[in-house]
Amino acid sequence: MSSDAVTTSGVEGIRPGRDATTGVHAPPGGGGPRRRREGPEPEPRSYYGQPILNKPVWESPDIPGYFFLGGLAGAGAAIGAAAQLTGRRRLARVSKLGAATAGHLSLVGLIHDLGRRGRFLNMLRVFKVTSPMSVGSWLLAGFVPAATVSAACDVTGFLPAVGALATAGAATLGPPVAAYTGALVADTAVPAWHDGHRLMPLVFAASGVSAAGGLALLAAPIDEVRPARALGAAGALAEVGLSKVMEKRMGMSCRRTSAPP
Repeated sequence: MSSDAVTTSGVEGIRPGRDATTGVHAPPGGGGPRRRREGPEPEPRSYYGQPILNKPVWESPDIPGYFFLGGLAGAGAAIGAAAQLTGRRRLARVSKLGAATAGHLSLVGLIHDLGRRGRFLNMLRVFKVTSPMSVGSWLLAGFVPAATVSAACDVTGFLPAVGALATAGAATLGPPVAAYTGALVADTAVPAWHDGHRLMPLVFAASGVSAAGGLALLAAPIDEVRPARALGAAGALAEVGLSKVMEKRMGMSCRRTSAPP
């Protein structure tokens, strides 16, 4: 039988290890004293010296332009339809032309980043509701033609019934087009992107509304831009506010660390 006795102060006859805590400076709940780390934080690495996460392969300005122009196009189509319903013909025309142009440029940026047009067409062979890229490809495939027909009919005056139908279709698809890229960004293994998946689509949509409102302020007549001005300001405020809330909810994955003094 062992001669060591267990007492209220510990086990008698056992020498404490080198790192044993005295209990004087131990934080509540145990764990020993905490030492301040000196120098930069070590970079987490996996086996064989490889990074844990691969770097994004997106190219600039293709994908950043694709995100921005997609938001502008989607919000612009909705503003164009609303302006037409309220009798603001020139604001409607500017918004429709902006939506069609931005939609085409957004599609060009995506296809250029993919490398070949056939890759975009291959994504249309299936529809996968759990894939933001698949859903987004189908949204663009329906939105860009509708926005183009809507703008062309408005400028030429031909086929007004077809133009009205195309305007309604583009306005219906516009909000998802403006927001789905946020879901696409968040559908990743990068913690700083994935942890914001609940609010990221709303941030992207608000950014699109702000951009579309700004375009209307630049190109539409001053006597028709009051609603677009209000929407642009609201979109900008919503983008900033939602971004702050999103960063706060993301916690450590979005924490900014400063260099030690």
